[in-house]
Amino acid sequence: MKRAILTLLLVGLSLLGRSQDIIKTGLNLGPLPVVALDADKGFQYGALLNIYDYGDGSSYPNYDSKWYFEVSFYTKGTQQYIISYDNKTLIPGVRWSSAIMTAIDKAMDFYGFNGYESWYDQERIAAGKANKQAQDPSKYVYTPYYRMSRVQILAKTDFIGQLSDRLHWEAGYHASYFKVGAIDRASINKGKPDYNIYPDSQPTLYELYRQWGLISDEEANGGFSSSVRLGLVWDTRDKEGAPTRGTWAEGHLTAAPKWLGTKNPFYRYSLTLRQYFPLIDNDVLTLAYRLNYEGTLGKNAPFYVLPYMTVMGDWYDRDGMGGYRTVRGMMRDRVVGLDMATWNLELRWRFVRFQAFNQNIALGLNVFSDGTMVTRRRDMSAHYKGAIPANYPSPHQAYLLAGQTKDTPHITVGSGLRFIMNENFIVAFEYGTPISHFYSKSHPLYNQDGTGAFYINTGYLF
Repeated sequence: MKRAILTLLLVGLSLLGRSQDIIKTGLNLGPLPVVALDADKGFQYGALLNIYDYGDGSSYPNYDSKWYFEVSFYTKGTQQYIISYDNKTLIPGVRWSSAIMTAIDKAMDFYGFNGYESWYDQERIAAGKANKQAQDPSKYVYTPYYRMSRVQILAKTDFIGQLSDRLHWEAGYHASYFKVGAIDRASINKGKPDYNIYPDSQPTLYELYRQWGLISDEEANGGFSSSVRLGLVWDTRDKEGAPTRGTWAEGHLTAAPKWLGTKNPFYRYSLTLRQYFPLIDNDVLTLAYRLNYEGTLGKNAPFYVLPYMTVMGDWYDRDGMGGYRTVRGMMRDRVVGLDMATWNLELRWRFVRFQAFNQNIALGLNVFSDGTMVTRRRDMSAHYKGAIPANYPSPHQAYLLAGQTKDTPHITVGSGLRFIMNENFIVAFEYGTPISHFYSKSHPLYNQDGTGAFYINTGYLF
């Protein structure tokens, strides 16, 4: 009886103000300000613009083509520029997608390799945040310790064609340029009081990895990568922007050989399964999940290409196993390994739909649990530059002893609100937190994934 009443209540709320959807045609614009805050990068500000072309409306809610533009800045100098284009009608029978993204990040997260094998000193980080005037450096660490600098330029063009009604082939060319290194202390310390300056005498974790030889000379500064991708897609979704039923499965191979211009050659593969189950029809209540596996063919790959989730089609690769597009609520790039498994489980409820200003509007709530873990580790053996330290344990050995012997699942939970316009322009407000945040302070994994994060972003994860 209670279940029946709950179902009727959900359906009733979802139908509040509901009427027949307006069939959209022609161009539709979706501008949005970009607003965020990071303690070390500063306040983020900027703007994004989605331009959808629905043509004659015969494919609505799917579009014929789409442009996406984003320009955003941080007050301490980080910059991000994105342009992407997706067209389903220009080439008969083939979907063509291209994108270019540039990000200049002066405070990129770096927590080491292999997840929990790399110790995150949350206690001393918390002490540094709580007591900015602490006098004993052994009792605190400032957050720049877990930062590095990175400039990335990603460019791609992909083609997707039909083998049958549901089965598609994919082929694309992807180029990237990475310039990575230690933080610029002058930029990081800009505007900070003397007692909060990150000192030259304290190496960052990235600099220690270089000293220990965990990051080789060949990959230390980044470089150019040139790759081709081939894949297959099985797609039975009812719609693309906010699907409520069907299966979307992909498999990709990425080859970046030296003869194609790649500085540090690598070969990777990606497998992704997404499914959508309508628990209550008419887009009311949907259960959705995504399983993803990112793997390396061979024994190694440059560290700067590892923390990415492979994407073909209308977007670019998503970086950071941790963050809005991968594992919500976990610190960005917390999990980096040669092979990584990631999952997302989400319950989506649209509680109201209506029309306003000639637009189809819906509001939705969701609850979720995300997770990831390293399934094949990157070698953490030291290869010292110069003399091996005589003291035992060495800093490298002490670092490994502080961490776990192997990685285990990193799990987060959270919820959010979405504003949905015309099934494609979606604004998301979400908060996620790691379950390790709820452990006791004596637990070895307490706060090892951070304490949670709030996001304002666009779209669904999948």
